[in-house]
Amino acid sequence: MESVAVELAGPTDELTIVYLFMRADIVVKIVMALLVFMSIWSWAIAIEKWLRFNAAHGEASRFERDFWSGASLDDLAAKYARDPKDAFGRVLAAALRDWDGFSVAKSGGAEANRELNKMEGGLGVLAIIGSSAPFIGLFGTVWGIMNAFRAIAASENTSLAIVAPGIAEALFATALGLLAAIPAVIFFNGLSSILARYAAKLEGFVDDLAALASRGD
Repeated sequence: MESVAVELAGPTDELTIVYLFMRADIVVKIVMALLVFMSIWSWAIAIEKWLRFNAAHGEASRFERDFWSGASLDDLAAKYARDPKDAFGRVLAAALRDWDGFSVAKSGGAEANRELNKMEGGLGVLAIIGSSAPFIGLFGTVWGIMNAFRAIAASENTSLAIVAPGIAEALFATALGLLAAIPAVIFFNGLSSILARYAAKLEGFVDDLAALASRGD
């Protein structure tokens, strides 16, 4: 019994992340490296988008305060539309090119759609990572288990000390897939919700401009 305990304790003590990666074959290593890259990429996109959306909401709040403060349209145009640096300013500039209800709704709405499309950039990557990473990890797991079974058959030894490293290596690929996918899905849903609120503000602003233009006709 003591010899078995020693046989099991040696290899299992070595089942670290680095050990599992180094003992994997080239296919599983590529899968693991790809999943790590996807995870880092999703975090980078999420941080960049959160900072950008947060800044955009702050700009929108300042613009709405000025818009509803009673300032004249000329003052708003001078402040925001002559050298627009945010989405609301660019929408206002587009709307002022032809000041009537129909044209404001059309040109302002088109500019709002362009701004929202630019802000959406990167969210599709999060959706792809969230949906594909588990399957990539599963592929690595299946490949790793196949290699483990081949190693077991070649060694003709089914002791846990022989089986465990190969199975652990295979399951590690699935764990990496989930590690990449779960945050990506959370980031995608959270950022999509933030963007939807911003889109509602921007589209509401276009409607307000169209109403103002219609009353001025």
